[in-house]
Amino acid sequence: MDFLLHHFVGETVGGLVLGSIYALVALGYTLVYGVLQLINFAHSEVFMYGTFAVAWVFVFFKGTDSTSSSLWGVLPILLVALVAAMLMSAAVGIVLERVAYRPLIKKGAPKLIALISAIGASFALSEAMGLRDKIAGWFGLKDNLANYVGQARETYSLPVAINPHGLFTIWDYRVTDVDLVVIGAALMMMVALDQFIRRTRFGRGMRAVAQDPESAALMGVNSTRVIQLTFFLGGLMAGVAACLYMINVGSTRQDAGFLYGVKAFTAAVMGGIGNLRGALVGGLVLGVAENYGGAILGTNWHDVVAFVLLIVVLLFRPQGLLGEALGKARA
Repeated sequence: MDFLLHHFVGETVGGLVLGSIYALVALGYTLVYGVLQLINFAHSEVFMYGTFAVAWVFVFFKGTDSTSSSLWGVLPILLVALVAAMLMSAAVGIVLERVAYRPLIKKGAPKLIALISAIGASFALSEAMGLRDKIAGWFGLKDNLANYVGQARETYSLPVAINPHGLFTIWDYRVTDVDLVVIGAALMMMVALDQFIRRTRFGRGMRAVAQDPESAALMGVNSTRVIQLTFFLGGLMAGVAACLYMINVGSTRQDAGFLYGVKAFTAAVMGGIGNLRGALVGGLVLGVAENYGGAILGTNWHDVVAFVLLIVVLLFRPQGLLGEALGKARA
């Protein structure tokens, strides 16, 4: 407890940074559930592919020699990496919808079957990244792509270590540019998505399908396109989260999405699965609670604190902290 009291601001800001990433990934879970009432457990791999896109962009521009730089010194590369991560994650999300979900939806398969398909797709995507050296070898490109496919099952780090730069002090903690960029970018993306869903024609279509698919179809809403858009938007948010994750952590691996995906799903459930604003609240609460718990009990208790908090929320408020479904959101 003494450690938390002496480092309260630092633990709070660190928790908000972590929670911002959770919240962005959680948006993918809550979007798909809001529209389809399905849990897309492969969304963690959508996030993971975005982290590799960021790393590959840095390798392309900087090579593999380890260097260090300020955040602003690599800002142009970061912007390219952000776009690449968003496109990569969105593309994986669309392919996932087309291969793992659409055939089952068209056949009216039970939701349990779709859940099993999602778990299978999650393992397949993770293993495909872990076997990228073998896949490149099949096409005779292993030597040409050695910087990108080598040591496929090892930790893959950015060649540039991004050094945080302190901007101002709150009590005993020096708030850095990385802290502000991660939290600010996450908040802006979540506000933009919320406004898109509430105020645009495509957003109204998503809410209509979420509320009553049959009536929406009778009114001319193309449910297939709405579902595609849902996975696309979830992928975009996961790509942003991947870029912020790499700024903060600096390394990834083929199974990096698993724990973050589970935590993001926890955040979505805590906030109210199917509620966009609930994903934000759940992510931030989870990140801060993890840091506080780790400061009091030790870092090994991070995960325990997260899931105990989930159990407590579900016991006393099963619908989540906010609890409003996507289909009930008002413009």
